[in-house]
Amino acid sequence: MERKLNPETDKKKIEDVLRLLKLNDVDLSKLSEQQRKEMKDHKFWKTQPVPSFDEKIEEEGPIHSDKTPDDIPNEPLPMLPDFEWCTVDIEDEGQLENVFVLLNENYVEDRDAEFRFNYTKDFFKWALKCPGWKPEWNVGVRVKSTGKLVSFISAIPVDLRVRSKFLKSVEINFLCIHKQLRSKRLAPVLIKEITRRVNKENIWHALYTAGTVLPSPISTCRYTHRPLNWSKLCEVGFTALPEGKTNPQMVAQYTLPKGPLMKGFRPLELKDIDETLSLFNRYQERFDLVQLFSKEEFKHWFLGSTDSKVSTESEVIYSYVVENENGKIVDFVSFYSLPFTILNNAVYKNLGIGYLFYYASDADFTYTDRLNPEASEKLKKRLNSLVKDVLIIAKSNKMDVFNALTSQDNSLFLDDLKFGPGDGFLNFYLFNYRAFPVHGGITETKKYDVEKRSDVGIVML
Repeated sequence: MERKLNPETDKKKIEDVLRLLKLNDVDLSKLSEQQRKEMKDHKFWKTQPVPSFDEKIEEEGPIHSDKTPDDIPNEPLPMLPDFEWCTVDIEDEGQLENVFVLLNENYVEDRDAEFRFNYTKDFFKWALKCPGWKPEWNVGVRVKSTGKLVSFISAIPVDLRVRSKFLKSVEINFLCIHKQLRSKRLAPVLIKEITRRVNKENIWHALYTAGTVLPSPISTCRYTHRPLNWSKLCEVGFTALPEGKTNPQMVAQYTLPKGPLMKGFRPLELKDIDETLSLFNRYQERFDLVQLFSKEEFKHWFLGSTDSKVSTESEVIYSYVVENENGKIVDFVSFYSLPFTILNNAVYKNLGIGYLFYYASDADFTYTDRLNPEASEKLKKRLNSLVKDVLIIAKSNKMDVFNALTSQDNSLFLDDLKFGPGDGFLNFYLFNYRAFPVHGGITETKKYDVEKRSDVGIVML
């Protein structure tokens, strides 16, 4: 989970984290002996095909590549007494409700236990039922006597490109264990089971993320936050009033226009898919870690459940394009909604959150080097306008804050559009694959890396 806006008092804490992790190239060499010992004591991860913290990678490629589905057991590992494995049927409203309740009551909270993800059923349907999804990749653990769902983990198919290599893979997400069972060490068992089920389909790689440092990140990005409703964020403790500032000054600082400003800015429609996908694919070529989308996948992820245009009724995915005067689509941008539940607040129960998803622009296509100063300036100007309109749309849909990572080309607009650095970091991991570090858009001094930007072109929910 991304963290709260970073007040001045947290600067030393952030500097310490960055100094230790040296996040720009995921160098963990400066951890203390005690910290390194704790990390090496990850008994489970030492048994898995992932690089160790101190492993020097000489060549990119699979760690294990000699297995076949016939080598994989047909049955899961034994489960703890009183519990049983299950495949969660997310097309059954009752079982989807079980997942909804489990995650909304037990999923990730921020450090101070003030906020928790507030998933909706529409969000789960969008996130878990992409083209090629498999029912058996929604794995649960239930109490035998009551049938209560107490653990869950999921996988969806993704085709990855890691630099020039293409990997048939899955994306692992929504690992959740009931709070009362977290001492039972169910997480490794769940990971082994989802791995077994994926391997039976002859898929041997996975992409996953975590806020914690595990062996061994391929990249690390930082969360950033752009207030849309400053007063509410301050009242619920999501951010603090800076010293020497007043609430009206902060409200004025983050005020946005009433409506989008870019000429030709409109919702993505079904008729736009081919042209937009072509623009998007060309834009993604600049990054080292990306997901490849088929036409059907692109329709699913960016049009949601509708047949003709982006859905605003479900309040999950919002996608837009910019069409120029010649009828050509020159920009594409999307974001999704995933609100928070506000814990222990007498006035507010929910916090509206928008998350920047994927985007593309042809602003710098005439240049062969994306880091060319002239190319960067042109792209910066276009992205500033594009994301500003997205912020306006998010505000009009009652979102209180808008989040973005330092991935993609985000560093070009984060400062200009008043995104503040959060105290949360997201680590990217590849299962059964060694890869050189991928730059995450952060400098050694915790700043947004406007010069190098990021080589991470994938966004995980």
